Amino acid sequence: MKYNAGKFDVAVIGAGHAGIEAALASARLGCQTVVFTINMDAVGNCPCNPSIGGTAKGHLVREIDALGGEMGKTADECFLQSRMLNRGKGPAVHSLRAQIDRRKYSDVMKHKLELQENLQLHQAEITDIEKTDDGYILTTRMLAQYEVKAVVIATGTYLGGRIFVGEVSYESGPDGIFAASFLGESLKKLGIGLRRFKTGTPARVLRSSIDFTELEEQLGDEPPIPFSYDTVNLGENKVKCHISWTNEKTKEIILENIHRSPLYGGKIEGIGPRYCPSLEDKIVRFSDKKRHQLFIEPCGLNTEEMYLQGMSSSLPEEVQLKFYHTIKGLENAVIMRPAYAIEYDCIDPTQMNAALEFKDFEGLYGAGQFNGSSGYEEAAAQGFVAGVNAALKIKGKEPLILERSSSYIGTLIDDLVTKGANEPYRMMTSRSEYRLILRQDNADVRLTPIGRKIGLISDERWERFNKKQELKQNELKRISKVVIPPGERINEILVSRETSPLSTGAKLIDLLRRPQISYKDLEPIDETRPELDANIFEQVEIEVKYAGYIEKQLKQVEQMEKLEKKKLPESFDYTEIKGLRLEAQEKLNKIKPISIGQASRISGVSPADINVLLIWLSQR
Repeated sequence: MKYNAGKFDVAVIGAGHAGIEAALASARLGCQTVVFTINMDAVGNCPCNPSIGGTAKGHLVREIDALGGEMGKTADECFLQSRMLNRGKGPAVHSLRAQIDRRKYSDVMKHKLELQENLQLHQAEITDIEKTDDGYILTTRMLAQYEVKAVVIATGTYLGGRIFVGEVSYESGPDGIFAASFLGESLKKLGIGLRRFKTGTPARVLRSSIDFTELEEQLGDEPPIPFSYDTVNLGENKVKCHISWTNEKTKEIILENIHRSPLYGGKIEGIGPRYCPSLEDKIVRFSDKKRHQLFIEPCGLNTEEMYLQGMSSSLPEEVQLKFYHTIKGLENAVIMRPAYAIEYDCIDPTQMNAALEFKDFEGLYGAGQFNGSSGYEEAAAQGFVAGVNAALKIKGKEPLILERSSSYIGTLIDDLVTKGANEPYRMMTSRSEYRLILRQDNADVRLTPIGRKIGLISDERWERFNKKQELKQNELKRISKVVIPPGERINEILVSRETSPLSTGAKLIDLLRRPQISYKDLEPIDETRPELDANIFEQVEIEVKYAGYIEKQLKQVEQMEKLEKKKLPESFDYTEIKGLRLEAQEKLNKIKPISIGQASRISGVSPADINVLLIWLSQR
């Protein structure tokens, strides 16, 4: 017998990385929020790698934090080791990655949800969504019904989840938690199209069964760098990671058993991530490579489980054991959790607009792997935006739309809703045409004012932010005025860095413009240097060294913004415009772009079609 369990402003289905950010954002904006999870112990679970961040993903975490989200703070609270990736390259691609204690991360996030005002956390499986005049009615498997004004769907890989290990296949979500088996049919009845994607995860092995003696150590950075702008000091790195390699014997065992892989046996229908393939997929696709790298990473301080990064597989368990035993250090490895592939239901994200709201269902939002993306950080970023917009919708305010030129989050969402995702979408620095101005070091400069406007940045944090900007401007002024005279000490530094010595005085800013010279190099002769946060020095140095490139990119942004400001009607039949090619008409009617800028990024809409649209707009 169904019964009324209560009324809420916003309901969030799923309490993974997307659901957490959505629920916290909604509740913090004053909306009565309920978040549902199939299993309370799976809140904030990290079913794959025990880490947060990575190339481009670190940018997303910093941006979430700058806007007022939670992922960066919790990652800092649970960090085990921190490393800045791509230091050998330019600052645009520097990305922070932290090993975390995965169980602690889950516990901390769950507790934050429990303590949050305006928020209720319920263990329940949502089986049905019904549209009403005022919003939606959600029904649980226990027949409880909730009346809500807006819904954020963040089901991760649980929706129609199915596990594959060799010839074995069964319904399940990750980590042995049962799947969401009924909601998919309800969504189809509602009129939302679903499709199948797949992902996978490596085995976890017993620490004491690994021989570390001949493995390369991978140490963290000292001092470790935090994700959150609120974190003052992380302390010391707590763990070491290690590196090993596959070999010809590994390859031989996998190829001998490739017919037993459900991926190659035709059992898996879902499309997998191109940029995070299984080991058997790497062996087949890159057949000329003699070896593949793997990273051995601890899952936490209070567990003996070790994660084998880069060794995802869906081969039978006994085959996994055989090929793991061919790898240096893993000759006697004991598998605690076998690797597996998981197939799940998700949507074509072009069904949504840039607010992550379904075009045909007002007040219904999607986030995370449900939207066809891959990764904790991509999920959290979308969850934050969906939760904010659900709350803003209820408050009668304009939605939060992040432009491509403002953030990686804006790029991620624009790619999803404009281009769609033919495979699990992963964020990469190469996806952003504005990556020099969208660096991780300046995420606060770009986005904290937006977070403040929304209402998620406290007075105290806003004051600290403004003080930091003031100190940065003062430092830029200082180095523009301070002149360093020629002398033995400065010339010794310059020559040692293979740049020409001084014969006349030079301003600090001019010395810093030299590619070979860093802020740290000039410290011995910079007698008036103030004590500032390392992030301030970093931002000043980057802005000085790359001033010309940054100015050029800002002009590109300005040009694109002109196209973004040319708005297109929300509801229009593009077959009525003469001169548009049939493919363009079809794509424009499907995506319903909000501007000429967005229309120009739709696959199948040519520059000639854009010219036709511009002429049509001017005539209107």
